This record gives sequence, C-alpha cells and structure tokens, in this order.
Amino acid sequence: MLIETERLLLRELKENDFDGLYKVLADPDIMRHYPYTFDKTRVKNWIQRNIERYRIFGFGLWAVCLKETGEIIGDCGLTMQLINGQIRPEIGYHIRSDKQRKGYAKEAAIAVRDWTFINTPFNIIYSYMKHTNEPSFKTAISYGCRQVDEFLDETNEITKVFAISREAWANR
Repeated sequence: MLIETERLLLRELKENDFDGLYKVLADPDIMRHYPYTFDKTRVKNWIQRNIERYRIFGFGLWAVCLKETGEIIGDCGLTMQLINGQIRPEIGYHIRSDKQRKGYAKEAAIAVRDWTFINTPFNIIYSYMKHTNEPSFKTAISYGCRQVDEFLDETNEITKVFAISREAWANR
C-alpha cells in the first residue's frame, strides 16, 4: 500500500521504522495529550500492532514520509477505535515536532480520508482527542470534520469527537 500526496508518501510501517517513529512517539511535547509518552517497548509494540492491523483489516496507521527524502516524520492512518462506547473508524496522526505547523498532518489526513471513502464501505470517519489538544482538533477540522460529540472519560477527562460523512466528503 502506498499513498502519494504533493509532499508525502504514506506506506505501511516496517520494523526498521523504529528509530524514526521513536523520535515522534517518545517526544513528551508531542504526546502531552496522550495518556503516556512511549518507551522503546511501546514503540515496537505500536509497529507490530499496525502490521497486524494491515493483515486483519487491510489498513492501520501508516508511516508518513517526506517524498523528497523518504524520511519518516510521523504516522497517520485509519484504525478501529472505541469512541464513547462504539467501535468506529478513526483517522489518527502524529507528526514529529520539527515538522509540525507545516500542513503535513492535514495533507496526510486528507489522503487517508480520501483513501477510506474510496476503498472502504465506511460512511462516517471520526477523529477523537483530549479536549485540550487544540492542534489535533484543528487538523480534524482542516480535513473536513465537524465536532459531533464530547464526553467524559477516565483517560482524557473530556474527549472531543469530530467526524466527516461520505456525503459531506462527496459534496466538498
């Protein structure tokens, strides 16, 4: 699987992506809205879990690489997540701190959104995040989502849920 955008390549994660992904997931600034910052074991397990998702679902979080250099700068993709008591398709994204605020998360999320509506039967795609994660919900809005829910939970205290429907995507 390979998705190409103007500046990015999205591809399946591989075990040898560890170092590049570790720079993202072990960064406390990037993960401040996540329940924890990743250690080496968690990053290895993250990669393995996504390799398993590819086998089972045909999708997961993909490596986000700069097209010019092939350098991995994060991950973005589609996963099935428990959101307010229901399993839903969700676009998630993490971009390395020195590459943030350059539109890479938006560009990757748009590519995943389009791939999802073209290649899956899902009629709604979600993104959810801790209520304080303003960059993440701004990214969700930038790829066409609107807020559809907000709920209390043990992990995030308050979780915001954004979504875009197939119909809204088709009419954009």
